[in-house]
Amino acid sequence: MARAVSSSSAEPSARVKSEEEIRVKKENADKAKGKQKARVEEEDEDGNADADGDAEPGEGVNGDDQDAEGDQDAEGDEDDEDDVGESPRGVKRARVNEEGDSRPGDKGKHKERIKTLPRDVDGYIPGSIVRIQLQNFVTYDFVEFSPGPYLNMILGPNGTGKSSIACAICLGLNWPPSVLGRASELNSFVKNGTETGHIEIELKGQKGRGNLIIRRNLSATSKSSTYTLNGNSASGKEINAKMAELNVQVGNLCSFLPQDKVSEFAQMSPQQLLRETQRAAGDERLTAWHDTLISAGKELKMLLQSIKEENDQLRQMQERNEGIERDVQRYKERKNIERMIALLDVLIPVERYRIMRVKFMEVKARQRKLHEKVKRLKAKNEPAHVLLRKLDQEHKEHEKARDEIKKATHGKFNKMRAKWSASEKLEQDAEELTLKLDRLKKEEKDRARRIKTLEAEIARTKEELAKKAEVKPEKLDDLATEMKQIHLERADVIARKGAVEEKLQANIESRARVNATLNHAHGELKKLDDVNVRKMQALKAWDSATHDAVVWLREHKHLFKMEVFEPPFLCLTVPNRLFVNAVESCFSSFQLRTFVAQCQEDLDTFNHKINDNPGLGRKVRVATWFRDPGNGSLSDPPMTREEMKNLGFDGYALDYVDCPQGMHWWLQRDLNLHRTAIALEPRKVDVAKAMEAVGRPASGGATFINGMTQNNVTRSRYGRQAIGNVTRDIGQARNLVNANIDPDIKRRIEGDIKSGRQEMDLYDSERKALDAELKSILEEDQVFVDRAEGIRLRKVAIQKAEDARVKIESKLKRNEATLVSLMNQPSASEERTRVKRDLLNISKKRIKIATEYTDLARSIIAEQTEATRIGIQFLQVGANKAALQDLCNKKDEKYQTALAEFNKVDDEFQAVKAESKASLEESREVMNTISPELREEYHRIEAARAIYDKALGAAEQAGTTPPSTEGVDVRTLDELQAELETQRANLDLNLNTNPGVVEQYEKRKRDIEVLGKTIEEKQKKADKIERNIKNARDNWQPALEKLVASIGEKFSASFDRIGCAGEIHISEHDDYEKWAIDILVKFRETEKLQLLTGQRQSGGERSLTTILYLLSLTEEARAPFSLVDEINQGMDQRAERTVHNEMVAVTCKADSAQYFLITPKLLPDLEYHERMKILCVNNGEWLPEERDLGNMMNMIEGYLLHRNANANAM
Repeated sequence: MARAVSSSSAEPSARVKSEEEIRVKKENADKAKGKQKARVEEEDEDGNADADGDAEPGEGVNGDDQDAEGDQDAEGDEDDEDDVGESPRGVKRARVNEEGDSRPGDKGKHKERIKTLPRDVDGYIPGSIVRIQLQNFVTYDFVEFSPGPYLNMILGPNGTGKSSIACAICLGLNWPPSVLGRASELNSFVKNGTETGHIEIELKGQKGRGNLIIRRNLSATSKSSTYTLNGNSASGKEINAKMAELNVQVGNLCSFLPQDKVSEFAQMSPQQLLRETQRAAGDERLTAWHDTLISAGKELKMLLQSIKEENDQLRQMQERNEGIERDVQRYKERKNIERMIALLDVLIPVERYRIMRVKFMEVKARQRKLHEKVKRLKAKNEPAHVLLRKLDQEHKEHEKARDEIKKATHGKFNKMRAKWSASEKLEQDAEELTLKLDRLKKEEKDRARRIKTLEAEIARTKEELAKKAEVKPEKLDDLATEMKQIHLERADVIARKGAVEEKLQANIESRARVNATLNHAHGELKKLDDVNVRKMQALKAWDSATHDAVVWLREHKHLFKMEVFEPPFLCLTVPNRLFVNAVESCFSSFQLRTFVAQCQEDLDTFNHKINDNPGLGRKVRVATWFRDPGNGSLSDPPMTREEMKNLGFDGYALDYVDCPQGMHWWLQRDLNLHRTAIALEPRKVDVAKAMEAVGRPASGGATFINGMTQNNVTRSRYGRQAIGNVTRDIGQARNLVNANIDPDIKRRIEGDIKSGRQEMDLYDSERKALDAELKSILEEDQVFVDRAEGIRLRKVAIQKAEDARVKIESKLKRNEATLVSLMNQPSASEERTRVKRDLLNISKKRIKIATEYTDLARSIIAEQTEATRIGIQFLQVGANKAALQDLCNKKDEKYQTALAEFNKVDDEFQAVKAESKASLEESREVMNTISPELREEYHRIEAARAIYDKALGAAEQAGTTPPSTEGVDVRTLDELQAELETQRANLDLNLNTNPGVVEQYEKRKRDIEVLGKTIEEKQKKADKIERNIKNARDNWQPALEKLVASIGEKFSASFDRIGCAGEIHISEHDDYEKWAIDILVKFRETEKLQLLTGQRQSGGERSLTTILYLLSLTEEARAPFSLVDEINQGMDQRAERTVHNEMVAVTCKADSAQYFLITPKLLPDLEYHERMKILCVNNGEWLPEERDLGNMMNMIEGYLLHRNANANAM
């Protein structure tokens, strides 16, 4: 057996130029006789032999060169073949720019993108196939050939090995066998009877670089394989990387369509077609943008769902907290009362200390004043005492001088001096006693006067105390007990007052809710009326007779036994607007204006009044209907609910209308709404299966609506009972789009308004009763308020009386003490007698001394002259000293009196100081036990009080208006104590709430805040994702639309040329993963454009559509080469010729990429182009040795010679 491939170039005239033949032959001498041989015969259009690819079968192969880590290219190798045909791409994408990645894009600078890599001077685009060599591969022993840079047409009969070339390209470039749709095991591609084989493909390298020679070595006994890249061992991943670099897309059906995958192209879902088209053509960033939209769209959907769930959770938490808020409020009120009690426990000792301090400051001022007086008097007497001390010093000096003179005059003067001294001493004593007599007289008068005055003052004070003692004051303890009793008695009134106030609040809130509901009902009724007016106006403009009949019917309802329904235009609605187009398509304009009666009598009455007689003032004719339900039966729905769901339908038309119940009979009997299935998504419904379901013999046919198309399916009653389907497009709804009045809803709203007004009246009555009750309670409470005020005034009077009594008693004690002191002084007469007696004795002594002194003087006059003189001086100084001493004694009396008074006040000062200190210590102890928060509040109160006191003092000093007490706590000690009692009573009335409820409330409140922030952050993230989606879509959608528009234009033009119709549309969806490309085709005049599927069209129609789509895609393709295998199967000659000519025109342009067309047949008189290359595959059991045998050029030349010879002979 032998195989051969020959090639040639062709011109559009189908004539082949003279070219030099190139024969490449390789025989395998080791094979037994009968095995196939292979020979490749090539004819190049430029006539130059291309023998660069000749190689020996084993060249560059190392059978033992296996990757130790498992890089052998087994068919199931995850490292190599799982990534085949796909560029490595992450699962999750970051924010993208217009390039489709996370790198910054050049905004504002649009660059024209090159679809493929730059073409080299030899015409090949980087990545296109320059040479293919096969050994022991499927049907080939050995073959090597070089395809051209443009269209390569591979011809040959069936079974010659054309498709094996497609297999070789796929496997040789490391794509898995699954791409081919043939054998799944790699070793099954090794030729039977051989152990090893290889595929060697030479790809054009990038400009300025060498070509890439990729060889894949296969083994018949192993599923693994090995690679070499330019003669060096390589892994499958390295080959994949090179393919991605050159944008080779063998795994894309839009670029590489093997024979066994042709049918799969039509079976691709529209979503898959979009993905593959993006990969094959247009902007290379389309897929990246699409992936970003898909991933970001899913993330956004999940994020929005999470936000919705968390918002629901947040609302539930808020509702739970609102449910226990009253308990929490009561707990907080109790805590506030406890805080007030604690604060009062601090303020009361502080206020007590403040009172003591005021008293302390008063006593201190008096003490300081007397102390200054004592100091002043002492300072005033000090000069006299200083002079007295000086005279005393002089006196001592004279005495010393006299003693010295006496010593000088020997012993005589000693006696003289002694006598003289004694005389002087007595004289001084006498003078002192004389002065004392004078002083005693004055003191006696003063003491008598003071005693009299004090006695009178004491008498008056005692009289005043006696008068006050006659009045028996009330006890403060009794008043406190009485006040406490008032609080206890008032507690019930306060409780009843709170209960009534709560009822009043509940009444107000309930009435407000009812009022809001009432207002809402009025609004709803008004909206209903507004819609009714609009509908009536539209009906009048459409059919004035029907409009007037409706007005007449509303005014004459009493004439009918049962309700006569107004036309569906007014009384039928479609709540779900998505189905309004489909539902309205089931009605004719006549049916939309039909009046439906529920009994024959009413129908006759209506017709008699309106249609038979001019009941409207003129002759009119309106549509009416009635059928007796007892004289007919309804056909069953053609499908069960389960069948409808499986076929993709949403429901029957009757499911989506809202109308009076009595009208259902007409809708089913006359319109068959219960048998009309509706599907909003046409792609979900298989029309053929739906026709079978609704056209069953038992059903006899029915209608179904698929998107915007109505299908009326009928089944013939004769012969084969064939199914027929008449379709029509439905338009946009115009008559049922506005909401119509539902009488039941209107009656319900009017009923709500009536009941709401009744509830309002009830609440108003309850409010009046509660107001009266509250007024009575307030009057009762005022009695307690007045009693409490009376007790407060009595306490103030008691305090004032007590303060006055204490002051009088203090004054009485001071006067009595002074009187006792004066009375205890010795008698003046006794003192005078004693002093006179002393003076008499002194006089006697002086007389005796004088006598003795005279005797001495007479005897020693001469000696005593000087002594006498000194003695006289001594006496003079002594006299001066005595006089001065008397003066000092008189002045010291005022000083002593002031000092005594100071000591008395100082004692009082020390007592008040001790009491004030004790109050201060009490305040400090209380302050040490309170919480920091309470201490801070206390400091705030005290700071305000200090500022007020300072301002008050300044105002009093300046004589201006006192400052305002607003915001300042100026309560007295009694007021604070009364407030403390009140708060303690309030505490007793406030029931204790479980702190756990409060903790739960506060925790949930914190959780609400945290969840709110979380929702806010997620919303920001969602907004950011939406912006990213918009940015990606703004880049992706225009580029995709531009690509599809370009493909669609060529696609439609191609179909027009063959007398058919074809269109390509983008099918949008909220889910970017469900965006799709729909291929719509029509091959017959009687057909409509229908979606290309794997079942609807014939095989030839699918093949024609596939190749025309691929050709339309070719000019936009980015892959360096494309391949289609036997795409013309099932086509008629006209279509096949058109496709061929179209392919030649498209793929032989100067900027076209490399293209492989594999076909088993060729029609005559086809168009060719000089850029295309024809590769003919010959096969057989025997292959001649002659090199020129089978050369197509030789055959053509022989034919021409034969033709010319015959012409010349003629």
